[in-house]
Amino acid sequence: MQNKGAITLLAVALALVSLYQLFFTYKTNQVENAAKEFANGNPIKEKEYLDSVANQPVYNFLGLAKFTYKECKELELNLGLDLKGGMNVTMEVDVVDVIKSLANHSTDPAFNQAIEEAVKMRVSSPKDFVTLFGEAFEKIAPGAQLASPAIFGTHEMKEKIKVGASNKEVLDVIRKEADGAIDNTFNILRTRIDRFGVAQPNIRKADISGRIVIELPGIKEPQRVRELLQGTAALEFYETFDNAKGQDAGEDAFFNYLVAADQKLKEVLDAQASKVANEETTAQVTDTTKVQDKESAILDAIKGESDSLKTVTSMAEYEKEHPLLAILSPNVTQQFQPVGGSTIGYANIKDTAKINAYLRLPQVKAAFPRNARLLWEMKAVNGMVPLHAIKITTRNGKAPLEGDAVIDARQDYDQQGRPVVSMQMNGEGTKTWARLTKDNIGRCIAIVLDGMVASSPNVNDEIKGGSSQISGRFDVKEAGDLANILKSGKLPAPARIIADEVVGASLGQEAIQSGMWSFIIAFVLVLAYMLFFYSKNAGLAADIALLANLFFLFGILASIGAVLTLPGIAGIVLTMGMAVDANVLIYERIQEEIRAGKGLKLAIKEGYSNAYSAIIDGQLTTLLTGFILYYFGEGPIKGFATTLIIGILSSLFTAIFITRLILERAASKSDNVTFTTPLTANWLRNTKFPFLQKRKISYTISGIVIVLCFVSLFTRGLDKGIDFVGGRTYTVTFAQDVQVGDVAEKLAGVYGSAPEVKTVGTANNVKITTKYRIAETGADVDANVDSLLYIGLQEILPAGTDYETFRSVNLQQTQKIGPAVAEDMTRAAVWSVLFALVGIFIYIMVRFSKWQYGAGAVVGLAHNTIIVIGAFSLFAGLLPFSLEVDQSFIAAVLTVVGYTINDTVVVFDRIREYRKLYPKRDDEQVVNDALNSTLRRTFSTSLSTIVVLLAIFVFGGASIKGFIFALLVGIVVGTYSSLFIATPISFDLTRRFKKKVEEKK
Repeated sequence: MQNKGAITLLAVALALVSLYQLFFTYKTNQVENAAKEFANGNPIKEKEYLDSVANQPVYNFLGLAKFTYKECKELELNLGLDLKGGMNVTMEVDVVDVIKSLANHSTDPAFNQAIEEAVKMRVSSPKDFVTLFGEAFEKIAPGAQLASPAIFGTHEMKEKIKVGASNKEVLDVIRKEADGAIDNTFNILRTRIDRFGVAQPNIRKADISGRIVIELPGIKEPQRVRELLQGTAALEFYETFDNAKGQDAGEDAFFNYLVAADQKLKEVLDAQASKVANEETTAQVTDTTKVQDKESAILDAIKGESDSLKTVTSMAEYEKEHPLLAILSPNVTQQFQPVGGSTIGYANIKDTAKINAYLRLPQVKAAFPRNARLLWEMKAVNGMVPLHAIKITTRNGKAPLEGDAVIDARQDYDQQGRPVVSMQMNGEGTKTWARLTKDNIGRCIAIVLDGMVASSPNVNDEIKGGSSQISGRFDVKEAGDLANILKSGKLPAPARIIADEVVGASLGQEAIQSGMWSFIIAFVLVLAYMLFFYSKNAGLAADIALLANLFFLFGILASIGAVLTLPGIAGIVLTMGMAVDANVLIYERIQEEIRAGKGLKLAIKEGYSNAYSAIIDGQLTTLLTGFILYYFGEGPIKGFATTLIIGILSSLFTAIFITRLILERAASKSDNVTFTTPLTANWLRNTKFPFLQKRKISYTISGIVIVLCFVSLFTRGLDKGIDFVGGRTYTVTFAQDVQVGDVAEKLAGVYGSAPEVKTVGTANNVKITTKYRIAETGADVDANVDSLLYIGLQEILPAGTDYETFRSVNLQQTQKIGPAVAEDMTRAAVWSVLFALVGIFIYIMVRFSKWQYGAGAVVGLAHNTIIVIGAFSLFAGLLPFSLEVDQSFIAAVLTVVGYTINDTVVVFDRIREYRKLYPKRDDEQVVNDALNSTLRRTFSTSLSTIVVLLAIFVFGGASIKGFIFALLVGIVVGTYSSLFIATPISFDLTRRFKKKVEEKK
């Protein structure tokens, strides 16, 4: 093999990169295990421990770079929500609402009719909604102008839509505004999820326009998440206090109030400490509301604090004397002089909750002006968050100016080329802004989004005309972020939750255990199988390549930030089975060369050369289905596709290069390198089975089975999951076994009709599916349906089980899929299967230069697909596990398509080779010989994969059994069809085509 050095270097580099990436996961696990040991089962202490080490270096890479726990956490291998628990939310900004809002909810008949028509059209059209709306409007009202005052030519839109603008120009503006609304919503949601305090939150735009997917690992309050995510963005402009000086009559520097509050807190804590000895600070804070306010002298702001700093000899003493200022660093100079502006102090992120608790105490609140409101800044700098003093100047407590006054905002540059933000107000906002800036020259105005300060610029002059410029010490990105925040105040449509899923932490832990055990057992079986079938020499080389493949695969997943899900683990194990296929092809070819009388080294060289085309063709077709899955799938399915794609690529590298390096090295040292064992040496060797002569029998058998499948599909149908019909599902565990009929009956009383109830795994676990209020949106709707579930199940739950206990202990998983999402998933499922079949047909036709090959392959794949789908209809309710048709099922079908085509491609490749080697042989004999020569490889590969899948099926969790069952049925049927359906069909089509050509002559 040429370029051995380069390949070895590449393999070593891949290994080092993988080791580097996976070490982050090792370090985070090390820190988290230490936290668990320290907490001794107390989740609050565990979180406090992790917060305390968040910014401490825990990994020193070769002395070159230090990484904190927080940085390691961001770089570790991500686990999906099905493995660690959490919440997955899909939100949508409906473009229909955006367009209606931009038209000021026009009553124009043509406009509203066009909206209705476009809504109908988008169900089956790939075009964006704005384009569909434009086409519908043109059809309904030819010659009518969208720029007319009755539609989009409103006062609010006059700056963007000129008088007499063409419909195309108006649609371009509307499209830009709609995209902007989605972008702004995305930015708002991104800032909001930071407030949940979860590790590794993930937010991204979905492939379908207007949708945003949010993943929040380990979330414990899903209802709070729903309320916060769906809340309308509140952008407000407030006046502020100054930290260094009083601004109005009777007003002091805010720093003085902070010092007074610190002293008042000390008095409260001292009084409580004397009352309850040795009690922890948190308990003291809880009970301080019982302590009466005591009059005490407030220390002089500067002098008193300076003296205290001189006399404090330890941090412990300082914390005792100044409990607030010890964790809220005041905004002062090195000489302890207060710094001007609205910022009054800085705190470590982990201390903000404690500070909030202190500031809520009535005695501490009394130390501040009554119209003061303390708000944290959105952005932390080096782990420290600024705290701002907001001044309430209205009687109702509202901001004097709100976000709906902002027409536009953009990142710009000033005359010196520094990044700034330009902002434009509407008519009413212009007047208020002029008054607000005039009254606050030399002071700060805080820009607040959702109760957090986004920016607090200083006012230099009165701003008239509504156009203003915000400057500060920010870069281009920060200026762009602020501009997006300012634009968020005019969002024309709120984001609605259209699908969500909550997985309990305990269920996630069970999934990890069952998934990892099934993975380990399956992997060990694959290693043992290779040693058993191909001897210790070749088998060991393949096993080393498999281990390297696994190592590279995990390393690449970690380096690209991919998420490992339960289907992803199945994808990895399946990849291992497919990696075996490449080695099997190579080893069978090498054995053929050895039997032909060639020396070991030449046999290895020729064996690899002859196996390349079959390996690459087979893996590329599977890779094609992987890309289709990735494009159309979401969540766990995308995770499965990711591992499948990476696994195929790494399998190709390890099988083609790593095993060859090992074998050639072994061959250079000894000629005694074997590729078989006494038990397997002659297994399925030199068979003469008449496949083509038996094809009518196989056609008949397949025809009968397919008819049975169609009869079952039309009579029994499929057990469609909510992915395709919409609805809500709840997985609930009970302390005792329950009857599904009893559960359904009790819930019928609260939901109005009986939901569907199935047993999941054991008899004390049930899956409840209902469509109750599924078409309605809003956090209150979800809360109502969830609470009714608890009410309906109360009689079955242990006595005294409250709602919170039910949610944390009994409710293992929840999922909601809205009707629109279900329609999109159904459409995506159909398109994904069709694209896979068409793509494979085109590839096979081009690769083998005959459409008959492509047709035979697609008929075989359609045969496999129908039987797998039919099996889910025939056996639904008869097997002790769920055969629900969901996204995972579609992934299984596509995997079957990609995997089973591999067998067919190998046979086609051998037919093509035999036709070149034996041009005078009869076509029927060539095809039969090709089928028999690949029979050993076909069964060897299928058996190794079936062994792997059986291990996952037996040892994996209940949630993945249906997925694996589909794969098992598909691979068994696919092995049969590649021999008895696909190849004979292509043979018959070729013969008929030749006959027609001859008849024309």
